[in-house]
Amino acid sequence: MLHLGAPSGIMSPVVRDSIRFLQTQGYRVTEPRRRVLEVLEGAQVPLSPYDIQRALRGRGKCPNHVTIYRVLGLLCRLNLAHRILSKGGFVKCTLDRREGCHRLMICRCCGALQEFCSEGLCREESEIAGQCGFHAEHHVSESSGLCSTCYRKQSEQSPAS
Repeated sequence: MLHLGAPSGIMSPVVRDSIRFLQTQGYRVTEPRRRVLEVLEGAQVPLSPYDIQRALRGRGKCPNHVTIYRVLGLLCRLNLAHRILSKGGFVKCTLDRREGCHRLMICRCCGALQEFCSEGLCREESEIAGQCGFHAEHHVSESSGLCSTCYRKQSEQSPAS
């Protein structure tokens, strides 16, 4: 079951900020864009476009999956959302469009996601790409491992060697 946040009609501050950003970038705020932002904001796990469509259908509103893909593409280009390649879904960006390449650390045990960004890492990757004759426009990086809680639990369960 998906946790969907605030009921429709009540806009969270995060969704409101994302909508303002869309407007400052010259984009119209359409109902599908607002609705997808609302679903991503309330989700606890990465959602596929079909998960988003099901969540919206449950609210009585149902844009088609092509529209949802287009909205997600725009949100990812604007760093308002991220595609989680290893999970096949999308999440709302938690870093408020901070500069630098956004990185995700994903716990393979509980699925917890932690996001960070680093301008230095971004510069370094761009320099390496340039040395290879490539101009990087977008950097994607996911790290898989254990969050501190799962690591501690695993350590407590493992017998001492």
